[in-house]
Amino acid sequence: MFISKEFCKSCRICIEFCPKGVLSLGEDLKVSVKNPEECIGCLICEEMCPDFAISVKRGKADEKTSFRE
Repeated sequence: MFISKEFCKSCRICIEFCPKGVLSLGEDLKVSVKNPEECIGCLICEEMCPDFAISVKRGKADEKTSFRE
C-alpha cells in the first residue's frame, strides 16, 4: 500500500470504508497505516479515495507499506 501525503486531503473516507481498520489519521493530520498486517488488499480505500492518494498492489497486500512525499 502506498499513500501519497502530497495528494491526501485528510477527508477520512478511506478510514471510514476500510473493513479491517488498517488506516488512521496521523499526528500530521494525514492518513497513516496503523495496522499494515491487517490489510487484505481489497482495494476499497484506493477506490474510495477522491484524491487518488492511495495505491494498493492488486490482488494482495504488500508486505511493506510506504509513503510517497
